[in-house]
Amino acid sequence: MSDSISIYMAQLNPTVGAVAANCEQIAAAYARAMIQGADLVLTPELSVTGYPLEDLVLKPFFVRTAMQAVAALAEITAEEGAPGLLVGSPWQDGENLRNAVVLLEGGEVRELRFKHNLPNYGVFDEIRVFDAGTPPTPMVFRGIKLGVMICEDMWYPDCTASLASAGADILLVPTCSPYELGKHTERKRYSSNRVSESGLPLIFCNQVCGQDELVFEGASYVMAADGSIPVELDAFFEEEYLTSWTRTADGWVCDSRHQGYAPDTQEGMYQAMVLGLGDYVRKNRFPGVVLGLSGGIDSALSAAVAVDALGPDKVQCIMMPSRYTSGESLGDAEQCAKALGVQYDVIAIATGVEAFDEMLKDAFAETEPDTTEENIQSRLRGLALMSISNKFGKMVLTTGNKSEVSVGYATLYGDMCGGYNALKDLYKTEVFALSRWRNNVVPQGALGPGGEVVPDNIITKPPTAELREDQKDEDSLPPYDELDDMLKCLVDEEMSVADVVARGHDASTVARIEHLLYIAEYKRRQAPPGVKITRKNFGRDRRYPITNGFRSART
Repeated sequence: MSDSISIYMAQLNPTVGAVAANCEQIAAAYARAMIQGADLVLTPELSVTGYPLEDLVLKPFFVRTAMQAVAALAEITAEEGAPGLLVGSPWQDGENLRNAVVLLEGGEVRELRFKHNLPNYGVFDEIRVFDAGTPPTPMVFRGIKLGVMICEDMWYPDCTASLASAGADILLVPTCSPYELGKHTERKRYSSNRVSESGLPLIFCNQVCGQDELVFEGASYVMAADGSIPVELDAFFEEEYLTSWTRTADGWVCDSRHQGYAPDTQEGMYQAMVLGLGDYVRKNRFPGVVLGLSGGIDSALSAAVAVDALGPDKVQCIMMPSRYTSGESLGDAEQCAKALGVQYDVIAIATGVEAFDEMLKDAFAETEPDTTEENIQSRLRGLALMSISNKFGKMVLTTGNKSEVSVGYATLYGDMCGGYNALKDLYKTEVFALSRWRNNVVPQGALGPGGEVVPDNIITKPPTAELREDQKDEDSLPPYDELDDMLKCLVDEEMSVADVVARGHDASTVARIEHLLYIAEYKRRQAPPGVKITRKNFGRDRRYPITNGFRSART
């Protein structure tokens, strides 16, 4: 029986569905681990296929492809004394489709374990596609009993209890746990509970990538039996690390010490947007992005995120002035573009607006101008951006924040027109805060410049859509600090109007905001994907009906 083991943590960035490329990535990490003398290589949950698979995993040929890839990966472990390899893959188990972790050693599949606790909440619906396994027993690897739990299996005590009662030595948790505010603390709390209950140390190995609306920030770690964290890998970046372990009279002890990049809350929010947007553009093979730069704060921060994610050479900003665009906005947009070093173009829409007015004058005869005419401007801008996208292949980046999208202050087929929205889950007050933060900090790994990338005047001037004379956002909305507090209550906390009013808000205003929230659902269903930041993003976290007669103010 061995009294030592070295376990290589491979915090990888897979692409969903790209089985061959993912296996090449695993094999490359395995080769590096072998050079360093690893005994075992641990990869994240479903590392062969990427995660989440959604309904792709219901395609039988895809599952067969993944299983064949696992068999091929086993061949790299055939050399005598080569490390073992733990990979994740969907697995056809008779009539059941499983979320599996597979131990490869000696050129073959040695052990299989299936995920027992399938999550079915928030962004997760694994019960839809996978069949649950039984509580696991340890895998025996070179005389050591490895207690392998797959992600959600760590959230509940039953799998840990099963493994501990069967004599597990070390708990291993291959996982795909997505980023949201407070999630890393939550993971460590559950890890601490399992370690405390079992008296066993734990290795938590997460993937690091953007996958559509989800970001997985990595931040893998080792938790010792006393609850301390001797090893923690980088958040938001790929990292691999060899951990060394020794058997003592009190159990297995991690002898390694390592502290990776651990951003604070604001930097974490920003890095999530950078990783999510960057991977979305790269993995979908867009040559770059194009966005409207209005001279306002949302588009300025969106441009900064895009430059940090992709580099200035892959970002095109277009100012599209109308008769209502102020000289101040023109100057602010140009200053922002110069600070970021991006391609900057001006495409005036005034002649297009005039053409539409002429085209619709008979249909609109004897009516007064209203938001219809305002929205024509927004839709012409969307048309211009989509035309650039169509001609050059660049993805249109939309720039609306969560506050606007919540209350429907966004134009379908206008400023909502595009392929991705990095700011989708940021409230307006958070947009202001992150803009100030970015002016003072260059995030780790950022491809953009330092300094004042969001001009101070953009941050300090009153927000406006500039679709009519002297327009300001607060003409028809509460101040954003008040609005965002109401929205966090109504959206993130699912509070009633009465509950929100009890916090000190005006009753009629809260009732109006709730009504706007509900009637804008049809717009949100047509919005592009964007990075999940909060516990309740508009997307898979919050699935409200479009046709909805409920209002808590009327009950």
